Amino acid sequence: MSETPRNLSEFDVDVAVIGAGAAGLMTAIHAARAGHASATLQSSAHAGTDLAHTNTGLNQTPSALRVVALDGAPRIGIKILVAGGGRCNVTHHAVREQDYAGSTPAAIRRVLSRFTVADCISFFKELGVELKQEDTGKLFPTTDDAHTVLNALLQAARDCGVDIRWPMRVQNITPLPNGGFEIAGAWGQLRARTVALCSGGKSLPKSGSDGLGLELATSLGHTVTKHVIPSLVPLVADAHHWVRTLSGLTLEAEVRVVSGTGKHITSFTNSMLFTHFGLSGPAVLDISRHLMMERTRDPAASLQLCFLSHLKQNAKSSCSLDDADAWLLEAKAQTVLSRLREMLPERLAKTLLESAGIASDRTAKQIDRDRRRSLAQLLCGAPVEIVGDRGFTHAEVTAGGVPLVELNLSTMESRKCPGLFLAGEVLDVDGRIGGFNFQWAWASGFVAGVSMATWLNS
Repeated sequence: MSETPRNLSEFDVDVAVIGAGAAGLMTAIHAARAGHASATLQSSAHAGTDLAHTNTGLNQTPSALRVVALDGAPRIGIKILVAGGGRCNVTHHAVREQDYAGSTPAAIRRVLSRFTVADCISFFKELGVELKQEDTGKLFPTTDDAHTVLNALLQAARDCGVDIRWPMRVQNITPLPNGGFEIAGAWGQLRARTVALCSGGKSLPKSGSDGLGLELATSLGHTVTKHVIPSLVPLVADAHHWVRTLSGLTLEAEVRVVSGTGKHITSFTNSMLFTHFGLSGPAVLDISRHLMMERTRDPAASLQLCFLSHLKQNAKSSCSLDDADAWLLEAKAQTVLSRLREMLPERLAKTLLESAGIASDRTAKQIDRDRRRSLAQLLCGAPVEIVGDRGFTHAEVTAGGVPLVELNLSTMESRKCPGLFLAGEVLDVDGRIGGFNFQWAWASGFVAGVSMATWLNS
């Protein structure tokens, strides 16, 4: 454990949390709470000593920690308010390290295990926020209003003495020679014994997470992954691709990333939405970071859609061309359009037939083999030329950031800069859609906050 600054009078605050989003508020609340608890215990210990040694002068008791949270956005908690369509998907009923990408699963698991889903539910219940589980496994406040979550967090912060200040954009963090930090911006400066960097990545920049936090991390000795890209982001298809003609259509599909050599990389099966620019919906958002990150290694990596995922032999396999062809032939005298409508919306069925050059009134046996197999390929692995994504402005989270290997995961303290702690999206951890990224924010913020209080009161 690093040595703490000695002269407390030199510092304006004990804990400065940079960013008052989910991770920042969680860090501030638990630093302040743990600081209060430690002060109470030490006060009791001092009081007992005074009774026995009334003339020793041991009548000074430690005070609670001074915690400030600084945020540069004009409005606090924007990401919380827009999450889950304005309902705030607080967490998921089953969270595993496999639900995340970025740093190693073992490292992610180590942090998640310190603040579990059960802990999350209990924490919010204590704040007066009851959660309900939906069929998808997502947990939302029973009010279906994200303001319930944000207001509870802000009240909890105020109740334990956290000073929340905004808009106060932090532009520089400078370690001081004898410990502690000077934090500065256009608003002025202050000195803090410890700093928690919870400033987010680059997604949804209007919320304040515009990448400055990553710059601050590098200025303090950290590295950032080579690629920092949007995650949980809609994908843009080629302007002439048929998917753009189906705007507004939603259905369940398997969405796959395939390497340039045809190797299956990963896939997600969930609801998918056709849009005027390309593709969106849960399955597409989940696959987005995997496609775009794979393209940094393999520019020929591509996206495929499977509309017959029910034909898969097992959870690990995909519907094959032969499976789709056999399914078409099973229709016998039934028209191919009628067969497709059993599984697909009519608009999509007609579009696929047109793309394969097949008349809708034909039966599968009346279609020549090559055209039938062409249709089967569209059903089990339709290629979609993706030309990009909608960028950080439309991304729910950032893929990439500060690697977890640069932190002591027992405390979330930097291995590069003593007294600096990191939590949330600034780190190289991003989860799939469904509350997983919030759970990471709660868990990493909890560990950082409690550890900062321990560090300061040791």
